[in-house]
Amino acid sequence: MIDLPVVNNQSNRRERKPDWLRVKLPIGEKYKKVRHLVDTYNLHTICQSGNCPNMGECWGEGTATFMILGNVCTRSCSFCAVKTGRPPEYDENEPERVAEAIYLMEVKHAVITSVNRDELKDRGAEIWYQTVRAVKEKSPSTTIETLIPDVRGNWDALERMISGGQEVVSHNMETVEALYRKVRPQAKYKRSLEQLQRIKAFGKRTKTGIMVGLGETEEQVIQTMDDLKEMGVDVLTIGQYLQPTRMHLAVEEFVHPDQFKKYEELGLAKGFDFVESGPLVRSSYHAERHL
Repeated sequence: MIDLPVVNNQSNRRERKPDWLRVKLPIGEKYKKVRHLVDTYNLHTICQSGNCPNMGECWGEGTATFMILGNVCTRSCSFCAVKTGRPPEYDENEPERVAEAIYLMEVKHAVITSVNRDELKDRGAEIWYQTVRAVKEKSPSTTIETLIPDVRGNWDALERMISGGQEVVSHNMETVEALYRKVRPQAKYKRSLEQLQRIKAFGKRTKTGIMVGLGETEEQVIQTMDDLKEMGVDVLTIGQYLQPTRMHLAVEEFVHPDQFKKYEELGLAKGFDFVESGPLVRSSYHAERHL
């Protein structure tokens, strides 16, 4: 077990996390196989780029969340470990490489996400579509969840992005409305809600995730749940925010597991089909259960 440090913005001092945030070191043959395939096919995963604490567990079970359209994001969200800047040209052969890796891994339920590509007219929608189609053609029995970015109101791009045949479409709200300017300065709370509403109207099983520990109140989390339920969201994930580096937002609170349990019970009582709520929960964690 390892205790990943939290970096304090005010100094180089590293604070010890609570015991419930300790994770296992990545080991095992399945982990090595996934690592080999990711490296061999020159793929990106949000597991690595996002410093996910569950990478050892998920890769050890032979699953990974693939990140397409490169690993440089046009957004500069203050919580995210993914590199930000001007992305290079995307690889038009990426859909086939992702499909081949998923086939070789014998993945039963694949999760695919991407960086934001705001500089592209279609926000990367065509690559999204081609990737889902390539996976379906190579592995017809594999179900797919796509965790898609904010399309900035380009609803034509959204429709193309989600029309490849994936079973679940996820778009993360990330936080409560009051913290959007601080946490997601290039996004809009109402726009993301509308995106989720349009995904549901398209006929997809709809999912979103938020982080806690950023300074939100319980009342704000409950209001966010109500807003999401009104948009028709089926699945909600809630996890602890963990500061990637001292350049990112500091953790305001380590939320106790009992509070996560309370959020889970509240969400289920409000009518969500599935609520995954816990300190180490991430949007793609146990994604196969959300289908």
